[in-house]
Amino acid sequence: MDNNQRCGWCGTDPLYVDYHDHVWGRPVSSDQELFAKLCLDGQQAGLSWITILRKQKNYEEAFDDFDPEKIARYDQARIDSLLQNAGIVRNRLKVESIIRNARSFLAFGDEERSFSEFLWSFVDYRPIQGAWETLQDVPVTTPEAEALSRALKKRGFNFVGPTIVYAFMQAVGMVNDHLLNCPARESCLELAVERDFPRSQEP
Repeated sequence: MDNNQRCGWCGTDPLYVDYHDHVWGRPVSSDQELFAKLCLDGQQAGLSWITILRKQKNYEEAFDDFDPEKIARYDQARIDSLLQNAGIVRNRLKVESIIRNARSFLAFGDEERSFSEFLWSFVDYRPIQGAWETLQDVPVTTPEAEALSRALKKRGFNFVGPTIVYAFMQAVGMVNDHLLNCPARESCLELAVERDFPRSQEP
């Protein structure tokens, strides 16, 4: 892919370029992948995403590959241990937010629809296709992100403000915000046509 055509936010860092080319904007429907990504996006509050991306493997090791059942059982001793881990952001509120979010995620097990169905319902179960020419055109939040942020907070999640939620929606393909001249945009469009998206069977 021609670097001059990519969305400019990824620059030339190989890790960031790979993330742009193969991850960002590709639709995700796995409950656990969505949970992990929501938690990671929350960790970037006040930081750049590349900072968290570089620490992603450390987070996966520290938080049991984002297994929510294991995370929900973390006690104070485990929290104290995590706060000594130099491979992650050692912020107590952020560490505790992942545990809180795991417990909120598990509550979906008592419902007829999954976490994925809940999230995708905010875009009517189909990726929203942006049509932006420049990075300056891309919004930092939308009414859909604001609605999802409110719903997540109501269910007990935190570090899920509208800006973080919109970044999450972009990353997991709920929104395709690759610029019009970016070759990755077409790949995401094709995936949006090919994939079956989670949809509740309720009338």
